[in-house]
Amino acid sequence: MTAVTTNPAPGAPPTAPPTAAAAAAARLAQIKSALADGTWPPSARPSKPHPAAPVPGVAPSVAPGPAAVLNPRPIPVPSPPTPPTPATSPPAGAVSPPSTEDRTAAAPALFLSAVAAARSEVGETMPLRPTSAPRPVRSRAAEAPAPPQAAAPPLVVAAAVASAGSSSTARTAVLEPVEVLVDEPTASDTTVQLAPQPPPAEPYLADRFPGPSQTLSAIEARAVSAWFGKHKVLEQVSLTMPPGQVTALIGPSGCGKSTFLRILNRMHELISGAALAGAVLLDGSDIYDRGHKIQDARKDIGMVFQRPNPFPAMSIYDNVLAGLKLTGRKAGRDTRDHIVERSLTSAGLWGEVKDRLRQPGGSLSGGQQQRLCIARALAVKPKVLLMDEPCSALDPTSTRVIEETMIELQREVTIVIVTHNMQQAQRVSQQCAFFLAAQGSPGVIIEHGDTDAVFNFPRDQRTLDYVTGRFG
Repeated sequence: MTAVTTNPAPGAPPTAPPTAAAAAAARLAQIKSALADGTWPPSARPSKPHPAAPVPGVAPSVAPGPAAVLNPRPIPVPSPPTPPTPATSPPAGAVSPPSTEDRTAAAPALFLSAVAAARSEVGETMPLRPTSAPRPVRSRAAEAPAPPQAAAPPLVVAAAVASAGSSSTARTAVLEPVEVLVDEPTASDTTVQLAPQPPPAEPYLADRFPGPSQTLSAIEARAVSAWFGKHKVLEQVSLTMPPGQVTALIGPSGCGKSTFLRILNRMHELISGAALAGAVLLDGSDIYDRGHKIQDARKDIGMVFQRPNPFPAMSIYDNVLAGLKLTGRKAGRDTRDHIVERSLTSAGLWGEVKDRLRQPGGSLSGGQQQRLCIARALAVKPKVLLMDEPCSALDPTSTRVIEETMIELQREVTIVIVTHNMQQAQRVSQQCAFFLAAQGSPGVIIEHGDTDAVFNFPRDQRTLDYVTGRFG
């Protein structure tokens, strides 16, 4: 650092040289004054000796004021580059003073350069803060953090410092890099916008009911023929009804659908003069075998008829338990209560009658009576449930409830239903068989298989005509 000298007044006691901070402050004040009166920068005009410097033949002057006056040294600062000189400009070497507008426009930049040079002269560094980018707008959406930026290299400012009576020497002021603070999204001010989740899909009706409590059974008819006296009503009917599914029997009236259904649980033999041939297999065992009891067959294969037939004098509670009494099964009070609740729940009736179980079964509506008959059939835990047009005498609302009950029950029992409603067959069944009897001929199965295939892609033209309503 270059020493700073002062000119003491005559007769005044010698004083200590000013500190570096005071010298820098005084120098800055002089630079501001020079900028104000247009005498800065000194490189733009001929050099003049400082008034405080000794001039030959002139006595040194002492300005009033403080005892010590700084002896400033001019600090040449490079001027900004000028545009190319036009052809009419003065010859090279001539110095033209800058205009007032140029000095005014360049004053801020020149002032900053002068401040840097002055601080460099007194041995201080100039901690300039680089101009940072505009503050980013915080986004509420989560974004991947930007990769870390490489550290900015130190800024170097070169200033030529000229000492009085000595040649100019180049000094360098190293400006420390300043960290630019940029807002980064944090966990506290970032909200992750998740796509709205759709509401959970409503489960199918069959999924609302608990799993089967027993092994599901299949029932199969093999070459079944039936007669009423000498009149043959069925001819060599063979059909397999898969376990855990609803099989719909469709066809016009008089083709033998209900007769076939009664044969499946040995009710056909109760009619005087009735006869049959063939076999009905439940889990591979022929229910018409001489060693198979008729009570066991009807317990394993329940039946619900076209018209509701509850016992009108019995209470709802006793109607459900009637099947247990007929089969000779005994149970305690708690067991009976459990059977009643389970059966009515499976039939979709528990919520409607749980507070009036001691009322007569005949006091219920038609749809409720039909569901009571279903609960009575379910009380003995059948393997197969036969339903002969169970909704033909019911209103649409009760029909919908019975259909929902069938869809739920198919996870617990194998269901075979006779219906004249084509839409109902499509809604509730997985398998379908089309019965048809020509004039004066016994009924036969024209086509059977998957319900969708039978209704949408029938193999027989007669099936297509019937499901599309051309006859029947």
